[in-house]
Amino acid sequence: MKKKSSYTHPMNLYPQRIKEEGIVVFNDVRGLPSGDEPFVSSDYVICIGHKGRINLMYDDITDLSEQRTVGVIFPNHRLLKVDKTDDYRATLIVVRASLLNDPMLQIINQLRYRYEPHPNVKLDRHEYKMITNVVEGMCEITRLKLPDHQMLMMRLLEFFLRLLSNYRRNKLNEAPADKRVSAHFHNDLAQHFREHRDVSFYAEKACLSSKHFSAVVKQETGQTAAYWIHRQVVAEAKMLLHVRRDLSVQVIADMLGFEEQSTFSRYFRRETGMSPSDFRNSQ
Repeated sequence: MKKKSSYTHPMNLYPQRIKEEGIVVFNDVRGLPSGDEPFVSSDYVICIGHKGRINLMYDDITDLSEQRTVGVIFPNHRLLKVDKTDDYRATLIVVRASLLNDPMLQIINQLRYRYEPHPNVKLDRHEYKMITNVVEGMCEITRLKLPDHQMLMMRLLEFFLRLLSNYRRNKLNEAPADKRVSAHFHNDLAQHFREHRDVSFYAEKACLSSKHFSAVVKQETGQTAAYWIHRQVVAEAKMLLHVRRDLSVQVIADMLGFEEQSTFSRYFRRETGMSPSDFRNSQ
């Protein structure tokens, strides 16, 4: 009888690599690092299903990973395998938790309230191909050991998440009923935050009064609509100040829809406790 080959999960094999590189892609993944036991990751993990399926308990929610499904798992959530087919194969993108505070990856925190209660996105064939092309690019960066490895990986990860967010936008009706208003709000906010920072604009698009709209968003996400608007604007400002050092603060203020640099500076200081220039110099 042929001896069954042993399998060790790559997150168990290479914890030091995750710590040192910050963003690591693992292919040919066959299950959870803990096997049949509950697993809680201290890192941010994206799982792309290629073949077979695995049924999981995500906290107290049953969820499924299968072919052309992308799951986004934030740190400190409990996963438990319910059942799995023997042919299940996936790719993991593992991101060290400390990188979630980097301005280049603010999109992760912007998407947090939307993905935590419903982590999986089912892709069509074109979407799946585009997503896997980005992952292949990340693998090539690692294979070639290119200079500025982490910076390049972060840029591709941001692109990956923007693609995924756009694909999910087309599947709004799949959002759970108790998250439907905030799901639409998130998409409206991503499109209009540069021009509109008032709750009433988004409430009108939802056909609700501002008071009721903000109450529903808080019930669904744990935070008010105003909180998410400010967070979106500040996250984009931080990313631009950090990455686009070729742009003046005035140009960034214009890009974010502020008529005057002084208005933008007061807004940024109120939300962060420092001026845009001080933030840029601290990075």
